Amino acid sequence: MKMIKDTLRSLLTSPQPKDVSVIHPVSRPFFPLVVATGMTLLLLSGCTSNDNASAPSDTSAQQPASPEEATAMDEQQAPDASTAEQTNDPITLERIPDALLAGQTKQVYAQFTPEFQQDITEQQLAATTKQVLQNIKAFTPLGKPQDMNGSTIHQWLSDTGKIGLIAAVNDNGQISGIVMKAVETFPDTDSKLTRTTYHLPFNGDWFVFWGGNNVMQNYHYEVPEQRYAYDFIQMKDGVSYSGDPKLNKSYYAFGQPALAPADGKVVSVVNDIPDNEPVGKMNPDQPAGNMVVIQHGDEYSTLAHLEKGSVIVKKGDMVKRGQKVGNVGNSGNSSEAHMHFQVSDHADLFQGRAIAIRWPEGMKPLKGETVHNNP
Repeated sequence: MKMIKDTLRSLLTSPQPKDVSVIHPVSRPFFPLVVATGMTLLLLSGCTSNDNASAPSDTSAQQPASPEEATAMDEQQAPDASTAEQTNDPITLERIPDALLAGQTKQVYAQFTPEFQQDITEQQLAATTKQVLQNIKAFTPLGKPQDMNGSTIHQWLSDTGKIGLIAAVNDNGQISGIVMKAVETFPDTDSKLTRTTYHLPFNGDWFVFWGGNNVMQNYHYEVPEQRYAYDFIQMKDGVSYSGDPKLNKSYYAFGQPALAPADGKVVSVVNDIPDNEPVGKMNPDQPAGNMVVIQHGDEYSTLAHLEKGSVIVKKGDMVKRGQKVGNVGNSGNSSEAHMHFQVSDHADLFQGRAIAIRWPEGMKPLKGETVHNNP
């Protein structure tokens, strides 16, 4: 669930130790820069985190430079304006990586939204990009740009394979968010799938907001407790809501049935946490929100961020695959209605470790895909 202040900040702030749901992901090994407000990118990135969760180590990540530090760093590390070619041509989303590598930070910064410029100074942008990108010569796109809730989001991987870059541009061509983060993989656990085959915990078509075996595709991946968690939302024509975006009822996912992913025994239920409203407000003190935990032998599935009062099972109940257990909601550390789903080796979401899910027929849901489950 490690989905920005708003949508983007959620995504960028996904699963960290106190975020349980994607929409507002929690971040750890992210480089200082970038998190802009009002972006859909972070929407599902920090949903199920707990202060006691282990944080991944990252020697290269640092705290965002203060204005004073950034000025000093800028003098020593930032590109020389005489050698960094500055142009008057607008920088398109696809050109952002090349512009940063070329030292065109002044031009890039000029295209930041006013809100983003409040989060970071031009000096900080120059100093941070110089430090993080110093050994990188090129970035390769990861998939196609994605349109969501008024923003277009793109991802790239560096030629070193160690740095990921995410950028978002709004409908006006302004840059509303940039994120640089360390990329790390864990092949040993990636290949160890659950004993049980699990099915999607909902019916119909759902968009995979976070899902995959690297931090670029899955914000949760850097946190062991949520490494193989998924965040799903519903979208129509690239938008996850219709009507007033501040109201939960406007979101297509809100109130949809949440289903047991496999036969098992209910071992934990939370059903009294209010859904966050206005949408964008988060509840980090109760990161998972309302949830149902189901035991499947020595494995435990968790359906989190459920709608308050919607859970219709109780601890000790035996459930069958496809049986309704509650409704999708927006409770806990969630910035938008979505389904946070994962399987762990412990009934306590924050005490165990996530396990890579064995899906039916070799299915492997990945960020940006739409998955379907027939009733």
